[in-house]
Amino acid sequence: MIQPQTLLNVADNTGAKLVQCFKVLGGSKKRYAQLGDLIVGTVKKAEPRKQVKKHEVVRGVVVRQRRAYRRKDGSYIRFDENAIVILDTALKNPKGNRIFGPIPREIKERGFSNIAGLANEVI
Repeated sequence: MIQPQTLLNVADNTGAKLVQCFKVLGGSKKRYAQLGDLIVGTVKKAEPRKQVKKHEVVRGVVVRQRRAYRRKDGSYIRFDENAIVILDTALKNPKGNRIFGPIPREIKERGFSNIAGLANEVI
C-alpha cells in the first residue's frame, strides 16, 4: 500500500536510489497504489553522473510492496521492500535497461511486458 510521502527503493539502473511518492495516478480520489499502479514522485537520493538526478520529478510503476497482495487464485505475495521502476515519457517502457530483484507476474498482466522481459526473475 503506497501513498503520498512513502519512500520507495528504485529497482532499475537509472541512477536513482530513493524516490518519495507525492501522487498516486488513476483518479482524483485514488489514495493508495499497489502492484502495477503508476505513481509520480521525486528523487531523494541518486548516484552521480547517471540518467536521473536528485530532485527530478519522475513517474514509475510499483513492482514490489510490503503489504500482502492477494492474487486471483487466493494466494498472497509479499516483499521485503517497496520498490518502483522509473518509466520514460511513453509510460510503458522503463527508462533503465536493467531491472534488479524479483518482479511479480501481475506487472506483465497490467501491460508492462517490457519490464517483465528485462527482469531476472518473474514470480
